[in-house]
Amino acid sequence: MLRKFLASGIAMSSLNMAFAQDSTTAAPLTISVSADVYYKYDFGEHKTNNFTSFTNSHNTFELGMATVKLEHKTSKVDMVADLGFGKRAQEFSYNDEGIVAAIKQLYVSYAPNSWVKFTAGSWATHIGYELVDAYANRNYSMSYMFSYGPFFHTGAKAEFSVKKSGFMIGIANPTDFKYVPDGVINKKILLAQYSWAPTDNFKAYINYVGGKNIDTAKSHQFDVVLTEKISSKFSVAYNGSLKRTKGYIGKNDYSDGKSWWGSAIYLNLDPTDHFGLTLREEYFSDKNQLTTYGNQPYGGSIFASTLSANIKVDHIILIPEFRIDNASHALFQKSNGNLTKTDANVLVAAIYSF
Repeated sequence: MLRKFLASGIAMSSLNMAFAQDSTTAAPLTISVSADVYYKYDFGEHKTNNFTSFTNSHNTFELGMATVKLEHKTSKVDMVADLGFGKRAQEFSYNDEGIVAAIKQLYVSYAPNSWVKFTAGSWATHIGYELVDAYANRNYSMSYMFSYGPFFHTGAKAEFSVKKSGFMIGIANPTDFKYVPDGVINKKILLAQYSWAPTDNFKAYINYVGGKNIDTAKSHQFDVVLTEKISSKFSVAYNGSLKRTKGYIGKNDYSDGKSWWGSAIYLNLDPTDHFGLTLREEYFSDKNQLTTYGNQPYGGSIFASTLSANIKVDHIILIPEFRIDNASHALFQKSNGNLTKTDANVLVAAIYSF
């Protein structure tokens, strides 16, 4: 099964309501709700020092996202409508306008038996380790790989399970488009995943997405996620990703390929049920200037360290976080307008879910 597909469907808790006189003949409607807010201070005193998703601010209190997720499930059919409101949702659905931008996920699945499932609609990507919902991550700020990879896919997919292995293959619109613009035809992407879970404590995922984008460029992204629960108090995860893009230059001809790649490790320590720590160490290489270094006269790399605490009280998670980004070339702004290779910030986030 897909890690992101599964994880995005896990609520911290849920409210079940049955809308039938006889509960044995109708499946319940499950409703999950969450909301998050945060305050961030950038030591360079510039909100433009942020090159990842969802935390582009400085010295302000910010609303993250309020979500309402509805799920109706029978023995073979599953319908999910996952809605988000706020800046986090707007950045996630950056190609959409109006109420459509509030649709994080909207899909229907059919499982004729236990080893196969078919899904059609729009769902969160299987690429990467991190998720759009704040409550589903232990770090509040996002990685570079999450920020420059796909967010979601709209199309159809089939999932198969064979013993300890899982397989997924699908076809979808160009990445992050729920509706393809007028005049765009013959643009589709291929989705694929292989997963392996030899034990309850170790899981491995090999992911792929590739095809033609809206701008007619071709791109391919390969991604690996590994998770290991070493003990009841300590776990580790790894994410590595490589994206390669070729620009269209006319007459079915493409430019030389450019690429970025990243690698991150997550160390999770939970000494008690109410307190945990997560250290994320990420290296992101953008030497071809596809993303972070796109407006610079040169490419480069970034090493980012993020230490986050998770303090849990009832349905609330408080996340105090310290982050420092070190770039190979001067990329961040100081308060005096000069550029520097290093930037640091602190933030405190509050997440509520039920």
